[in-house]
Amino acid sequence: MSEPRTAMDVRPGYRGRAFTSDLSGQEFWLVVDKGFQPLGLVMGNCIYSMGAIRNWLAGIKSHFQGELKEYTQLMYQARELALSRMQFEADQLGADGVIGVDIQVQYLHNGEWMEVTAIGTAVRWVGSGPNMPPTGQGRVVIPVGQ
Repeated sequence: MSEPRTAMDVRPGYRGRAFTSDLSGQEFWLVVDKGFQPLGLVMGNCIYSMGAIRNWLAGIKSHFQGELKEYTQLMYQARELALSRMQFEADQLGADGVIGVDIQVQYLHNGEWMEVTAIGTAVRWVGSGPNMPPTGQGRVVIPVGQ
């Protein structure tokens, strides 16, 4: 049995595949309308220990102007690891991409730890042909308020 396209196409006994997502109703409709199937919520995270000594050195450096390059590099590395772990989860679901990605950064234990979390919804192209990327540009107009 093929996937139902509308609510009227659903036959008794049909069991769709359940999934989680943080998409709004409008975002979900746009995704499905353009030929993509949401597969599930995917996430990746990374926690770096920045160390008390580095915090002390940063306190001294903060009295002078300039970038703290060590912290910038830690931030880039943590973000890259979180995104790659999220992508790994999406690959496990057979996704073609991840949409609605939200990246959050938290500092824990008095700023000694930095946690970077990336969360998004994995999607697969199911439109016209198996796993074929869309070729045309779609245009959807949704009224904002009435």
